[in-house]
Amino acid sequence: MGENIKIAISGRSGCGNTTVSKMVAEALGLRFINFTFRSLAQERGVDLKTILELAAKDDSIDREVDTRQVKLARGNDSVTDGTGCVLGSRLAIWMLQDADLKIYLDASPETRASRIVNREGGSLEEIAAFTAERDRQDHARYLRIYNIDTDDYSFADLIIDTGKLDPQQITDLILDRVKGI
Repeated sequence: MGENIKIAISGRSGCGNTTVSKMVAEALGLRFINFTFRSLAQERGVDLKTILELAAKDDSIDREVDTRQVKLARGNDSVTDGTGCVLGSRLAIWMLQDADLKIYLDASPETRASRIVNREGGSLEEIAAFTAERDRQDHARYLRIYNIDTDDYSFADLIIDTGKLDPQQITDLILDRVKGI
């Protein structure tokens, strides 16, 4: 399987999803795919808050992000066709159904808010409130658009509570699991 393995890693903001996905891809020599609302916001020259507001009113925003990331993961051209990857996104484990390994990263709301503050700045209270509201909106949208309940990730091959682990420890747990595939 090696170079053709597809790994999907999901988790809410602040769980270490992007960092760990990047580290796993690098360790395995796989393509790293992480096309998100942030990516779309950068492409369009707007901030994340603006994209989130648009997505709350227009389902095509979600569909564009999700379709693009799955196409990238599956390799829709002669260069990437058939090559492995690590797809890191909120819906990766749901959207990349042919993934060889599906991993869900979890952490408490407090841990997640603290990590986001360390990464982006701001006050803990404001970030915690923003993150909780984003979680609520994302959950409702994914249920409405795709009938995906992001609170049910029990089907994942590996669920990791990242609260007391650093990114390398999380990556090592995933790499150990990959050896068993």
